[in-house]
This record gives sequence, structure tokens and C-alpha cells, in this order.
Amino acid sequence: MPYAAIVIIVILALLVFSAIRVLNEYERAVMFTLGRFTGIRGPGVILLWPIIQRMSKVDLRVIVLNVPKQDVITRDNVSVKVNAVVYFRVVDPGRAIVQVANAWEATSQVAQTTLRSVLGQHELDDLLAQRDKLNSDIQRILDQSTEAWGIKVANVELKDLDLDESMVRAMARQAEAERSRRAKVINAQGEKQAAQTLVEAAQALSQQSSSLQLRYLQTLADISHDKSSLIVFPLPLDLFRPLMGALDQKQTGPSGS
Repeated sequence: MPYAAIVIIVILALLVFSAIRVLNEYERAVMFTLGRFTGIRGPGVILLWPIIQRMSKVDLRVIVLNVPKQDVITRDNVSVKVNAVVYFRVVDPGRAIVQVANAWEATSQVAQTTLRSVLGQHELDDLLAQRDKLNSDIQRILDQSTEAWGIKVANVELKDLDLDESMVRAMARQAEAERSRRAKVINAQGEKQAAQTLVEAAQALSQQSSSLQLRYLQTLADISHDKSSLIVFPLPLDLFRPLMGALDQKQTGPSGS
């Protein structure tokens, strides 16, 4: 066989092998023929005409994007640093290649600006207590911004929220003051309930004179169990009024006579 024929066969074999591409299940090939977009292929084995065609491989799996910490000024003028995690995937490989130069970098930049914009419209208490709502708002805005690029934002999660040391101390003092206020309110409510109970008990005792006597005897029984050597027995003044009247008559009797 002539040497030239062998060379031609080898070149053809190399061209055939170079034209074969194998794509995984999660990959797609965006095809360009002579510079023009001609469709999407894959997964599996595809043939690529050398020199005439080229392809850009796109991964369809969910991508985890870590948004770096952003300096945010809240609506109540508090400076915080917040970072987040964005979960997104490519749903239209053609637009992800044709419409934007770098879909991942573009999504990262949009996520940073959206994070600062959304969080800056809320107060610090909202950032601490309403994370689920903020996550949903950021995800919705990001999804609308990246839809033209063939990207679907599945979820957004706020990770860390860092405050200045002075703000941390101020929040601790505020929490302590709030706990003290609640304790005073609970104590006042307890005293109010106790006073109402005493009033109801006094009204019940005043309706039955025998109940008052029984309460008096019970009090004496409680005092008798005390180890104190001195016991004071309260007696009503009505018991002494006849005696006091007789003494007054004896004292005024001789002088009147």
C-alpha cells in the first residue's frame, strides 16, 4: 500500500474519532455551525463536523452559588454584613450560552445587588425574625432577573448576619430591659388577681357571720402551732362595752349624789 494512502486513512480515522462526542445524562451540547446557533443535542453520542461545527457543553445540574458577605444598611440605619446561598440550574442551554457571556458570574452579580437592595428596605428586627419571607422575596426577584438567561433560581437562603460589637451590646441591653418589663407586668397581674381573690373572700365571709367565727377559730388554731412564747388573742370591743359602761356609772355615781 502506498505511503500516501496510509496517511490519508490515518487522517480520516482521526477526523472520525475527533467528530465523536459523548455527553452525560446531565449535559447538553449547544451546537454552532459556521458560527450560527443550530440547536441543542444530547445526552449520549453525537457527531460533530470538524472545523465546520463546534459545541458548548452546559451542565443542567443544580449549582450552589455562595454569595460573599455584603455590607447592608437597613431601613433603621443599622450596618450589617449578610451572606447567602443561591441554588439555581440551567433550564434553557441555548439562552444560557447565547444571551449571556458567563451565566454563573452574571447570576452571582445579580444576587449580590438584589441582596443589598431587598435587605435595605427592611429593619433589623425583620432580618432577624422574617428570614423565610426575605428568602422568598430575594428568590422571586432573582428568578425574574435570570429568566432571560435560561436560568431558574430554585432557592435562596440567608446564612450569616454579622453585627457590630456595639450593636450586639445594645441588643443585649434591650433584651434585658424587655425581660424586666415582662417580669414587672407578670408580678402586677399576680397582685391584681390576689387582691380580687381577697375581695371575693371578704364578701363571702361578710354574708355569713358564722363563717367569720370559723375563720377566727382557724386562725387561733394556726397560732397555737407556733413555737413563739407570746400569743396575742384579738377580741372584739363589743365584749368590753358593757363593762366599760358599768365602770362609768360607778365613777359618776358618788359625785352625782
